[in-house]
Amino acid sequence: MYTHHPHRGIALLVALIFMSVMLAMGLTLASLGYKQAVLASGAVESQHAFYAADAALECALYADQQQQAFIYTAHSVVNQPNPTVCGGVTATVLPGGYSYTANRLTFVERMSLDGGTRCADVTVYKLADGRSYLFAQGYSVACSVVANPAGARISARGLDARY
Repeated sequence: MYTHHPHRGIALLVALIFMSVMLAMGLTLASLGYKQAVLASGAVESQHAFYAADAALECALYADQQQQAFIYTAHSVVNQPNPTVCGGVTATVLPGGYSYTANRLTFVERMSLDGGTRCADVTVYKLADGRSYLFAQGYSVACSVVANPAGARISARGLDARY
């Protein structure tokens, strides 16, 4: 004969609830771990981009202040400055990266840094009244990736100097 037991299967129910809670906690911790890894990787790439911007800005400042490379009065519409050379690496002038007007010289160049693994763009504005503005944008990837990103993840950081 069958005897009715009202508490039959309660252990199975408690085990299922416990396993569901543990699975939810495990998935939550795995998700948090993944997000932390992505954030840490982004921080490293951001730091590389910042250092590339800093190196490019220092190079442009040296070229401007020590080598007098970007003096407004020394250039004209047809006489543009020579590309900056730093650490044996010569920058390339970007297409459309030079303009000279009655009151401003603008010069934009790209530098390959860190053995070609990092890239930076430098924009130099020299005003006729002697004021200067330099802006460096550093990237965490090579210049070839910046020119043709094709979905690549790129961190970029910028620095400027005014004097």
